[in-house]
Amino acid sequence: MEARWRRRPGDRIFRHPIMKPVKITVPTIRMPQPGPPRPVILAYGFAGIIAVGTVLLLLPFSTNSGQSPGFINALFTATSAVCVAGLVIADTATYWSPFGQAVILALIQIGGLGFMAGATIVLLLIGRRITLKDRLLLREALGSSGIGGLVRFTQGIALMVLAIEAVGAILLLIRFASRYPVGSAIWQAVFHAISGFNNAGFSILPESQGFIPYQEDYYVIIVVSILMVLGATGYAVLANVARVRRFTRLALDTKIVIVASVSLLVLGTFLIMLMEFTNPNTLGPLPIQYKLLNSFFLSAASRTTGFSTIPIGSLTEYTLFFIMALMFIGGAAGSMSGGIKVNTFGVLTAAIVASIRGREHAEAFGREISESQIHKALTLAALAIGIIFTSVMILTFTEGAQFIATFFESVSAFSIVGHSTGITPTLSVWGKVTITITMFLGRVGPLTLAYSLTQRMERSLYRYAEERVKIG
Repeated sequence: MEARWRRRPGDRIFRHPIMKPVKITVPTIRMPQPGPPRPVILAYGFAGIIAVGTVLLLLPFSTNSGQSPGFINALFTATSAVCVAGLVIADTATYWSPFGQAVILALIQIGGLGFMAGATIVLLLIGRRITLKDRLLLREALGSSGIGGLVRFTQGIALMVLAIEAVGAILLLIRFASRYPVGSAIWQAVFHAISGFNNAGFSILPESQGFIPYQEDYYVIIVVSILMVLGATGYAVLANVARVRRFTRLALDTKIVIVASVSLLVLGTFLIMLMEFTNPNTLGPLPIQYKLLNSFFLSAASRTTGFSTIPIGSLTEYTLFFIMALMFIGGAAGSMSGGIKVNTFGVLTAAIVASIRGREHAEAFGREISESQIHKALTLAALAIGIIFTSVMILTFTEGAQFIATFFESVSAFSIVGHSTGITPTLSVWGKVTITITMFLGRVGPLTLAYSLTQRMERSLYRYAEERVKIG
């Protein structure tokens, strides 16, 4: 008896003049629903960490007074810690309790390490397998071009971070042990090693003056400076240097970071010393050797951490303006620091030099830089200027501070440096909200933008006719 069946969607009937009909069922393929872009997920991750930190800091026992700091203050501090910005609404040492300080330190560590890198480490610790989706997100967070070896790369970052922070804490403990009780000295050493390496700029020194009491302490200043510089250099550059060990064989990215960082550090040291040499409120009273030492420290901190051994509010206006330039450039891509990054600055410099010399293509260290990278660098720098411009306009409208102070605060917030002329605690509610958003955009904005541009790059199917535009 001939078999009969009901025809269903997806069934295909193939007939042959001799053979009986044969039913072949073709499975229906359901395409997965598109989710949010991966860079947006990174922004969601940072926002989620900030939300958790805000809730913890809202607890009454997070402050020494036993009273809740209020939503805006808690949100501002959590954002500053996660974005490793270092701007504060009150002195961290006296306002926040040990619990509140521990929350801030945890947020600094998570924010400095990065949302996806930190999440990957947690998954490895609990024994969960890292899926392809996890690897794709991790690739966006680390700025890698592929997904091979990412987990091992992340493990290397974690080991490097813990090793440097541990060594830094031990070195600082040697000096702090002679100034504070044992328990306090250990906490001070651990806190400042983590804050320094992650370029956060938070300080809990009892003097409530940051590192100003250590103006003439070579040991502390040099140890903290090394932590700041290593944190602003990034794991990829350090790993490349450790593996190759010869400058001529280093990757182009590493060469740009090293040359630009050293140049800016040296230039900043001598210009700051020159501009503040006779200022009685900053470097004026110090001997020549300590003027050089403190100028070096401020030059290093202005692109990274925001620590200072001299009062920022007492600097001359031209020094403040120069420091804003250092903050805007920042440290290396993939590091703990902010700004547009020295990599971007190096690419833009190469493009400007090529244009001045009449070259068609930008070059650096015997290598050509692609036009797509120059376009990305220009886009990032232009959007950074736009964010800072908007922030300055709002603060000028809402606050009664001097223009240079609001300008400085906005650049510091976007560049997540933490330097302040002293107006942060006096900001209005709208001013705090503006700075909070600026810090978040400064931390997540360039990251999200860079990876979004990378994802959307595609070859054009056609090109329009070329026409010249007058420049200048």
